[in-house]
Amino acid sequence: MTVKKSERLIVKFITNQASQEEIETLTEWLKEDENRIVFKDFIKTNYAVDSVMNSFDSTEVRKQLSERIQKENNVFRKRRFSSYFKYAAILIVALGGFYFYKNSDAPQSKQNSVIPREDEIVLQLGSESQTLNPNEARNVIDKDGNVIGKQEKNRLVYSKSYAEGTAVYNTIRIPYGKKFEVQLSDGTLVYLNAGTSFRYPVQFIKNQNRQVYLLGEGYFEVEKDKMHPFLVNTQNVNVEVLGTKFNVDTYTENRSTDVVLVDGKVSLYKDEKTKENPVYLKPGEKGSNIKGQSVISTEQVNTDYYTAWVKGSLVFKNASFDDIIKKLERHYNVTFINRNKMLGKEIFNARFDNEPIEVVLKYFSDSYAINYIIDRDRITIK
Repeated sequence: MTVKKSERLIVKFITNQASQEEIETLTEWLKEDENRIVFKDFIKTNYAVDSVMNSFDSTEVRKQLSERIQKENNVFRKRRFSSYFKYAAILIVALGGFYFYKNSDAPQSKQNSVIPREDEIVLQLGSESQTLNPNEARNVIDKDGNVIGKQEKNRLVYSKSYAEGTAVYNTIRIPYGKKFEVQLSDGTLVYLNAGTSFRYPVQFIKNQNRQVYLLGEGYFEVEKDKMHPFLVNTQNVNVEVLGTKFNVDTYTENRSTDVVLVDGKVSLYKDEKTKENPVYLKPGEKGSNIKGQSVISTEQVNTDYYTAWVKGSLVFKNASFDDIIKKLERHYNVTFINRNKMLGKEIFNARFDNEPIEVVLKYFSDSYAINYIIDRDRITIK
C-alpha cells in the first residue's frame, strides 16, 4: 500500500467512515512494525497529539468498538461484529495515540479537523413547518390532525391515492450536508440532493397533470400513468414524462439547468408547451438550457457522472476548481474561501465514493499541491 493510500485510510478510520474492508486492510498493514511507526507519526503530526499518546485504556477501546458495531443496522451485523474483533488486537495496539487524541483535552490541529455545520431538514405543511430527523420514524400529520403519510427515517412516504378538488401542497427544504427522499402519492420516488427545495401535492388530482416544483437537484423515478403526465417545473425548463428515470440539476448558482435521462423518454420546453417547442431526450442524453437563453441543447453523456450523488459519490469531470468547491460546500455543509484565483479556473477530474471531507482535501493537497487551512467549518485555500 502506498504512503498516500495509507494516510487516506487512516483519515477515514479516524473520522469513523472506514468500511469493514478498509479497516481490515488497515489492520493488515499495521502488522508491520515500520507501518505502526508511520501510523503514530501521522497522528502526531496531523492531529496535535504529544508523547502521552501511549497512555490509554484497552478495555475502554474494546468497549467503544463493540458499541460502534452494535449500532450497525445491517443484516450482516453479526458477521461484521466477529470480523471487527478478529482485528481488534492489532488496532488496540496501534490506536493508543488515537484513543488519547479522541478523549483528551489536547488542542486539535485546525489544519486537519473539519467540523461541518448541522442544519435541519424542514417540511412545510401549509402555514406550519416542522423539522425532520433522518434517524426517526413517525407519522406525518397535517394541520387538521390527519395522517397523510409517514416518515421512514430518510424517506417520506405519502399515502397512495388520487384526490378530487384542489391540490394541497407540501414543501420540503434540504439543507447543505444532507440528502432526503420523498415517495409521492402516485408511487413516484424522488431523491433530493443537498441545498434543494421541492414542492409537491400531498395527493395528485384525478384527470389532471401531476405537477411538482424543483429548485436544486433531484433524481426522479416516475411511476407510469398515461392518464396523468408528470411535470417537473423549474425556473428555466419544464420537464414532461409518463414514466422514466432522470436527473434534474437546477441550482440557482448554476449557469444552466441540466436534465439527464437515464431511462424512458422526456420532453423539455420553455414556458408554455406548443407543438413546435418540445425537445425530446433519449436515454443517455443531457438537455441543457443556459439561463437567459431560449435554446435547449442536447448531447450524449455518461449518466453515471450525473447520478452518482444519489449513492453518496462525488464525480468531477472536466470541472473547474471553483465549480468543485461549490459542490463540496453543498455536500459537506462547509464554507470555502479561495484566495488562489488562478487555481479557481484550473480543470480537474476526480471521483470520491462516500469519503469524509478530510480525505477529499488530502487528495487535492497530495495530487495538486493545494495548500489549505481549516477553522471548524471554514476552509481557506492559500
